[in-house]
Amino acid sequence: MSLSPDTSPLGSDAGVGDAHADVASLSYERAREELVTVVQRLEAGQVPLEEALALWERGEALAARCQSWLDDARSRLAAVARQEAVGSEA
Repeated sequence: MSLSPDTSPLGSDAGVGDAHADVASLSYERAREELVTVVQRLEAGQVPLEEALALWERGEALAARCQSWLDDARSRLAAVARQEAVGSEA
């Protein structure tokens, strides 16, 4: 499956081969915002099948990025809580 640049669901910013390469550099807020847009477009059901598949794949990559951010934040908070617990025992 390949989309020509003029039919890309993400506009001219997305290349055909690297449609998801930029996801790893997105902030949580930007990834979540784009994910909401993708879901809205898919739920509207007004996109052709090929574009819907590309949107789905993009949404999966965005959801994984958001989850990665959340997992990292949870780990960092747990580390701080452990440090505070150790510090209060001393």
